[in-house]
Amino acid sequence: MLTCGELLVELLEAYGVDTVFGIPGVHTVELYRGLPATQIKHITPRHEQGAGFMADGYARVSGKPGVCFIITGPGMTNIATAMGQAYGDSVPMLVVSSVNNTEQLAMGGGRLHELPSQSNLVSGVAAFSHTLMRPDELPVVLSRAFAVFNSARPRPVHIEIPINVITAPADHVKRKLGALPSRPAPCPEAILQAVQMLKAAQRPLVLLGGGTANASAEAIRLVEALDAPTAYTINAKGVLPKGHPLALGSNQSLVPVRELVLQSDVVLAIGTELGETDYDGVFDGNFRIESQLIRIDIDAEQLNRNFPADVAILSDARMAMQALLVALGARGGFNPGSPGAQRAGQVRSQLEELIPDAWRGQQRVLQVLQQTLPELIIAGDSTQPVYSGNFLYEATQPRTWFNSSTGYGTLGYGLPAAIGAKLAAPERPVVALIGDGGIQFTLPELASAVEAQAPIIVLLWNNSGYGEIKRYMEDRDIPTIGVDIYTPDFLALAKGFGCHAARAESFVHLRELLLSAVQADRPTLIEVQESATFLSGK
Repeated sequence: MLTCGELLVELLEAYGVDTVFGIPGVHTVELYRGLPATQIKHITPRHEQGAGFMADGYARVSGKPGVCFIITGPGMTNIATAMGQAYGDSVPMLVVSSVNNTEQLAMGGGRLHELPSQSNLVSGVAAFSHTLMRPDELPVVLSRAFAVFNSARPRPVHIEIPINVITAPADHVKRKLGALPSRPAPCPEAILQAVQMLKAAQRPLVLLGGGTANASAEAIRLVEALDAPTAYTINAKGVLPKGHPLALGSNQSLVPVRELVLQSDVVLAIGTELGETDYDGVFDGNFRIESQLIRIDIDAEQLNRNFPADVAILSDARMAMQALLVALGARGGFNPGSPGAQRAGQVRSQLEELIPDAWRGQQRVLQVLQQTLPELIIAGDSTQPVYSGNFLYEATQPRTWFNSSTGYGTLGYGLPAAIGAKLAAPERPVVALIGDGGIQFTLPELASAVEAQAPIIVLLWNNSGYGEIKRYMEDRDIPTIGVDIYTPDFLALAKGFGCHAARAESFVHLRELLLSAVQADRPTLIEVQESATFLSGK
């Protein structure tokens, strides 16, 4: 007899799923019965939050949904934070959980792991949450989930299956899965209206968001055809190649870029929320768009949030940019000395003068990383080198710089996300850039990395506490309570988990450690102390 749980893994494999993250529990073990009959690899984190962050990192690098098997009750409350981060950053994630037997739902009988409604609990961090009441529903619900991942704004989907449904017979269920719907194409009239506006513009400017991560070639051609200085969000780093003459970096929160936005007569925003953490990271409310605004987004509700559009184009970013290029008659042949490139170059010079001295050591660390490991992927946490890197770091490709300091902004993300990224791209060096405070949220996932044979590099920025929050409190004359936390011996802990570990004593030493780590058969933790003399250049 084929059970619903066995059918689930069969259908997941049919959709191209090759990795599942989860911690087996008495309510989910029947989901595992069918795994040996597939090629799906199972990764066991040490906490369900880690499972969600691993799935997130895997999805960001691979472009495919990260899949989790999660137990009822505490498993779902544990993963909710990771789902919140994925929801905020539009990351595809499928969370399959158990739930109590159908006749026990909402009865309040004090059953193991019982919640009044775990579906309601996570509905705010999911595109949708569905309770599967019969095995026959499974192909339809999975088809709905993968339609969201492939053809709409990608966000987590939660499917909960009652324990008695997981074990129910499923031989009779039709295996046919729904075809993945095509992505939405732009309205021709809206494209024509946008092109008329863009052709009349004297000072156009482009804002790229994470929705363009799969359309780098089109984005490059479009900004060059428009000769438009271009800024991009954290999740769009690498869409324009490093050093492109029109690139402004992710500096929309800084005055020179804000002034350029105000000087522009048309702004074209593609695949971006125009949200606070990318455009007002200094939280002063002074990012403004006062020119005509064209917005392109796959999410209809997003098209007029934050900044209402003059032209709103509901479309996949790549298809919209292709349509714009055709309508513009773009022929290529960009001149690096163009007026737009000169405007962008002037702003970059102004930005260089604004770099705080405190960032210089962090900037040099990032440069050493990129020069030593040119193909690297950096999964960052909420830590100082990530904050500065969001402004300073220029990725060479999309999907190679991402972190939890934007959007939902959780701590502890960087380590498990790097594990997921490494499993998605085992041939590439992957660095978890994390602070001493953040790593203590998910430190046991070092064991998961060893077990999964994922030789990531953990670059630990150690300032012996919550340094950024401490400075924030000091600037406002607030007593620094709760920020000077106990700092353990991270090198000893990492070695105890089976990792290599060392402390960088200079930039040359850091490079040597990185070269050694990239050849290692296990994770390597490299500690960089913020107080180290070599970071100040003394």
